[in-house]
Amino acid sequence: MPDTAALRRLLIVDPCEDCHRLLPGLAGAGWEVHSCGLDLALEHPCDIGLLRLQEAHLRHPDAVKDMIKRSNTEWIAVLDAEQLRLQNVGDFVCEWFFDFHTLPFDYSRVLVTLGRAFGMARLRGKGSVTVDEQAHELLGDSRPILELRKLLSKLAPTESPVLIRGESGTGKELVARTLHRQSQRREMPFVAINCGAIPDNLIQSELFGHEKGAFTGAHQRKVGRIEAAHGGTLFLDEIGDLPLELQANLLRFLQEKHIERVGGSQPLAVDVRVLAATHVDLERAIEQGRFREDLYYRLNVLQVVTAPLRDRHGDLSMLANHFAHFYSVETGRRPRSFSDNALAAMGRHTWPGNVRELANRVRRGLVLAEGRQIEAQDLGLQVQEPVDQPLGTLEDYKHRAERQALCDVLDRHSNNMSIAAKALGISRPTFYRLLHKHQIR
Repeated sequence: MPDTAALRRLLIVDPCEDCHRLLPGLAGAGWEVHSCGLDLALEHPCDIGLLRLQEAHLRHPDAVKDMIKRSNTEWIAVLDAEQLRLQNVGDFVCEWFFDFHTLPFDYSRVLVTLGRAFGMARLRGKGSVTVDEQAHELLGDSRPILELRKLLSKLAPTESPVLIRGESGTGKELVARTLHRQSQRREMPFVAINCGAIPDNLIQSELFGHEKGAFTGAHQRKVGRIEAAHGGTLFLDEIGDLPLELQANLLRFLQEKHIERVGGSQPLAVDVRVLAATHVDLERAIEQGRFREDLYYRLNVLQVVTAPLRDRHGDLSMLANHFAHFYSVETGRRPRSFSDNALAAMGRHTWPGNVRELANRVRRGLVLAEGRQIEAQDLGLQVQEPVDQPLGTLEDYKHRAERQALCDVLDRHSNNMSIAAKALGISRPTFYRLLHKHQIR
């Protein structure tokens, strides 16, 4: 009798007579087998799926693709030799299925394939990112992200302005949206405006609105972004690019909580919480006369700093897998994993564009990948030779090597500390001690 604790769930979709003949042997090998039609496949949770491809599936492959994308497991195609010779069938099977079998079955090969698919499904499952969007949107388990989420939970309930600082591509707008969603204003508008993307001659009208006839082309009244955010949150992105004359108007609004539309004379009371973000050094901008010091202190009541991707050790592979799943819907291709070569190249890349750059490279990789995995060249990355370190003591070399080893293994096995420790040949307690020693995570 098989150990019921070790039973693995196999779903056979649109089974044929040959499929039914497999059942006794599969049950004896520890598989719990169920069957159904394609339309009900997603209602049956399974570890592995076996699909008997019919002519209807090949004529309308989108239904099969949709089912595979939404099932989050590995699938094996079953078809006869004649079907495999049909035009485009081979490409379809290779693109969407882990493996395939032609009829009649070779039972021993079926068991091997199921075992390999089960292992891959478990591996993919552990590497996939499932996020409760009601809890948070900031993905990752690195120390900077954990500390950021803790800080946001403290700042969100307040009404104070928050200045969000960090390099481009580090998720400053995501931080702003998280603050809004966790605040008492969550049911009210969240209005974002990029101060660096609007022409200088239009930004005052965009922020404060205008009355009909206020200027040439003002054919009707326009509600500005500040007024549109009434009761909610106003997010001013790239605040450092706001022209000086508009800085004065914004400061007046922050002090008085009233605005006047361009061409209007009636002050309008507006209740918003202001969040601002910048990637520039505002202190230096103040010294150079490009940013008002009094506005700086109005905006910088509370401060959040987003960490660059290069400092988020262990989050790289998690984020890459998240974007691979997210963009697979857009590209119409099944989510792909990353080869060891790609992971190594990503680990060595400095990511000057941070998470935004990672998202764009993964999006490109999904489109260009021809094999089952995304390779380094698909991402536009090359495996680089290690840069020579400056000379130092033997302890310096040991310290750098130890820290690099920890960062490399976290980039590959961030979701399983036991595997990460095993990869380094050390115990799990030693692994955690070293993480603490090097202040990683």
